[in-house]
Amino acid sequence: MQRPLRLIILAGIALVLFYFVQETFFNDDNYIKPLLQERKAKDLTFRSRANSPLPDEARRSFKNLSYFEPDMEYAITAKLEKLPQQDTLELPLTDGSTEAYLRYATASFEVAGQPQQLTLYKQAAPEAGKEPQLFVPFTDKTNGYDTYGGGRYLDIPFEENATTVVLDFNRAYSPFCAFNPDYVCPVPPKDNRLDVAIPAGEKGYEEAH
Repeated sequence: MQRPLRLIILAGIALVLFYFVQETFFNDDNYIKPLLQERKAKDLTFRSRANSPLPDEARRSFKNLSYFEPDMEYAITAKLEKLPQQDTLELPLTDGSTEAYLRYATASFEVAGQPQQLTLYKQAAPEAGKEPQLFVPFTDKTNGYDTYGGGRYLDIPFEENATTVVLDFNRAYSPFCAFNPDYVCPVPPKDNRLDVAIPAGEKGYEEAH
């Protein structure tokens, strides 16, 4: 009779620890506040004469970007599988040219019970002094409606030999060419076209006005 009781106690402890970790990671201080601060800082950058991607007239009238409300369901821990052969892919750019990226890994996850997969890329020639990141250009069913029609991006800190990765779609953002046609941006490839809606992160520019 002692063994079932012990198992129940251990299960109860595990459940308490699970909720403790969830609350610790996702409470206002550890997740929401930094996210909102990042969004405010980006608005300041867009108002800046020196750093804004907006044309001058649009910059002077700019108030703020528009976002979906933060949703913890879209900070998704995905299974990361490093590709055995990291081919160089020439990603097409919006001006018809290309830029070289390495197909580094795939991230497998679920959205609303549906399996999804994204390819994660590394720049073939990264900028000197810049922290290594994985680049995830993607499209989803919100494009052209709530979000920029050309798709959005995620930047993920690079960790050698990682087996999981957090795809934080609350931090998904539009490329600069969504705000100014003078910018040249990578076009999300076919293997990163999600067949579900991701109502998280940055909305389209028109929704910000």
